Amino acid sequence: MTEFTPFLSLAGGALIGLAAVLLMALHGRIAGISGIVGGILPPPAADWGWRAAFLVGAVAAPALLIALSGYTIPFDSPAGTPWLIGGGLLVGVGVTLGSGCTSGHGVCGMARLSARSIAATLTFMAATGITVYVVRHLLGGI
Repeated sequence: MTEFTPFLSLAGGALIGLAAVLLMALHGRIAGISGIVGGILPPPAADWGWRAAFLVGAVAAPALLIALSGYTIPFDSPAGTPWLIGGGLLVGVGVTLGSGCTSGHGVCGMARLSARSIAATLTFMAATGITVYVVRHLLGGI
């Protein structure tokens, strides 16, 4: 069972929102992780510098938190490695077909009241719910 952490969750959500607002205000860019990563992969976009800095910060900030506080988030997945790899590949296909990910559409697009992002986020959430139901109740879990 996952531990209920409302204050840590609220703080994390606020930091994600702050990062999205600052990136839009300072660079006029959407904080969609798939787009940011796509811009540093070959051939890299002309503006790859801020993209690399954003990703380094996304990895360095939790590493710094762990180094300074010793606090770690326990992680255990009941799914085996093949399931995780398959899920990651399906997410990659979905991100490509949906022209973005949950951070771009769900956080940034919905905040801008983008109809396309609202439709994409509703589709993500419905697909997630259906997938969990099918895997856990029709296929017997992982």
